[in-house]
Amino acid sequence: MKVLIVGGGGREHALAWKAIQSRHIDELHVAPGNPGIGRFAWCHPEVKATDVAGQVELARRLGIDLVIVGPEEPLATGLVDALAEAGIRAFGPTAAAARIEASKAFAKEVMAAAGVPTASYAVFSDYDAALAYVEAHPGPLVVKADGLAAGKGVRVCAGVEEARQALRAAMVEGAFAGAGRRVVIEEVLEGEEVSVLAFSDGRTVKQMVAAQDHKRVGEGDTGPNTGGMGAYAPVPFYTPAVADAVQRTILEPTIAELARRGTPFVGCLFAGLMLTAQGPKVVEFNARFGDPETQVVLPLLENDLLEVIGACLDGRLHEVELRFRPESAAVVVLASAGYPGAYQKGLPIGGLVEAEETGATLFHAGTAFNDEGVLVTAGGRVLGVMATGPTLAAALDLAYAGVERVRFEGRVFRRDIGRRAL
Repeated sequence: MKVLIVGGGGREHALAWKAIQSRHIDELHVAPGNPGIGRFAWCHPEVKATDVAGQVELARRLGIDLVIVGPEEPLATGLVDALAEAGIRAFGPTAAAARIEASKAFAKEVMAAAGVPTASYAVFSDYDAALAYVEAHPGPLVVKADGLAAGKGVRVCAGVEEARQALRAAMVEGAFAGAGRRVVIEEVLEGEEVSVLAFSDGRTVKQMVAAQDHKRVGEGDTGPNTGGMGAYAPVPFYTPAVADAVQRTILEPTIAELARRGTPFVGCLFAGLMLTAQGPKVVEFNARFGDPETQVVLPLLENDLLEVIGACLDGRLHEVELRFRPESAAVVVLASAGYPGAYQKGLPIGGLVEAEETGATLFHAGTAFNDEGVLVTAGGRVLGVMATGPTLAAALDLAYAGVERVRFEGRVFRRDIGRRAL
């Protein structure tokens, strides 16, 4: 089988790393890919992930049998629809189904119709109306840009002044471009946050092992939100009873409601959950594999990834039993100084071979080769250093041993990944 993975970050590196282990793989292509992926797959840096026409043409030219779409933006802009029109099988939701992530207001509408537990909320397209709502609700609130904002469109606000700043940034100053013209304002949910990735064939939905992401840039969950500074799996407080409740009250009703609307969801549904005193509630849905959660979930998956994806595309996921290794996985993200704000690119990276010798696996997120062929930083999140072990503590020890070997100027990382579980 010839497979094309769309994207070029840490998530796509993890997907490619897992896909290349399949007994069904003949050729693996990734567009645009990255230097880490290029060690074992064909990369096509000339085709951006967001270039729908370019990705379809590449798949057609290469005779691709299956496309796996990583990032949210090409899903939202209809890459899967375009591939279907070209007669090419693709794993990921259509643009209509991907609205579960592309519009937080739409996701709330779906949840309300399906009776899915989530935070109480209000939706606004008018700044003055949104501001009036905030002033009438002086307690802690969450302000979310309605559209895609690369994981940075959410702000938890302690009071009115912070909420006013968040609204102004999104709706007036255009901090998230068109994504912030409409906002969702929610109550703040209290509890432990977990990420649940689930395969879906449009009718059946099956959970993968739960993970916990670390969104804030600073230790102790301080500082601004990022795309994720690390993750671990499984999550000890995500018990079988909690998983059953999530299946019955969240995942199955959501998949059924999308199917009822004529937009069945085929792909990976990502549920960001808060385990509250009243039970699990949805913080947000994503329409694809999470990043960095994929970097700890897929290493624990025992199944052949391409076989599971094939079952989803054929509508027979109910025949598949997902199996996971009885171990733990942890990933620590090495980021550029200044991330998630402004940061410098082009800084030489060293120590990767030494890091791998410790037993860690390196997933490239923001790397590139410069004109001299030297590996350099090219993004805010540069590398994910992942390790597995019989316990979470063992996995973290190996991951941090790998972290200590990697060198680039100003590197930033959190030293408390997994602390809530230890």
